[in-house]
Amino acid sequence: MYRDKIKVLDCTIRDGGLINNHDFDIEFVRKVYKAINASGVDYMEIGYKNSKNLFSSKEYGLWKFCDDDQIKRVIEGIKARTKISVMVDVGRVDMDGIKPKKQSPVDMMRTAAYVKDIDKAIFMTNHFKQKGYETTINIMAVSRNMGSELDDALAQIESECSVDVVYIVDSFGALYQEPVELLVKKFCSILKTKEVGFHGHNHQQLAFGNTIEAIMHNANYLDATVYGIGRAAGNCPLELLVGFLKNPKFDIRPILDLISNEFIPLREKIEWGYIIPYAISGMMNEHPRDAMALRKTGDKENYREFYESLTNTGID
Repeated sequence: MYRDKIKVLDCTIRDGGLINNHDFDIEFVRKVYKAINASGVDYMEIGYKNSKNLFSSKEYGLWKFCDDDQIKRVIEGIKARTKISVMVDVGRVDMDGIKPKKQSPVDMMRTAAYVKDIDKAIFMTNHFKQKGYETTINIMAVSRNMGSELDDALAQIESECSVDVVYIVDSFGALYQEPVELLVKKFCSILKTKEVGFHGHNHQQLAFGNTIEAIMHNANYLDATVYGIGRAAGNCPLELLVGFLKNPKFDIRPILDLISNEFIPLREKIEWGYIIPYAISGMMNEHPRDAMALRKTGDKENYREFYESLTNTGID
């Protein structure tokens, strides 16, 4: 599958940070950046740009805040091919603290928002665009809101926002191929001057398949993570996506080395991937927070009870 418009964004550190409170050390993140850069992947999302007035640096690691000086330490001395991205959440960023692009190592600002907050996302994105950044709006939990309210939000983005890319985000890993097709076609038909992206979660082992489906219907920006790392069941595995795309600019070998040397040992320390409670959350179109809480208890393998708690199907 080759289409030169396609861009791949690695969000290993950002999405993987949701497992460990964004507490990866500088050397680990630098190893990830070296491998992603050597592989030819277009962007690496290094974390969130959240306000320290809202979140404690004692509770969260460096990549909850993505200070420019820390990013510079990661990329220092590496001949960069891969651009740096950070994510901001509506209501969680100090807008006045965002420097102009020419003063920052960050290339792309990605604004995460629900449909109900799309006006705020538009305001933020236009602000970042004026400062010189590439921009995206990531519409979260889209599986919960696929009707007329989404249509209105997309039309508002098209008419009022200078954003480069608008992402379909399957936050709960609930989508199947047919709704992915419907959503990509909807986004492309309304967003005539924007690119469309896809970010899949792997609760039902569909993140890679759904990403392929999105590609087939002209989504050109694609998110993935090394070894599928990410919150709960994780994301579309980067190595599978790079292997599928058949683009000669990509080299899978540095990613494979990174998995062998860093991510196999890491998988022994923190948990992600296909696990039954996450699959159940995906089936039910629910946030995986309850499943994640279950995995921290001594009863973490009681799948039936968890299923019944979500479906109210227990026997009286």
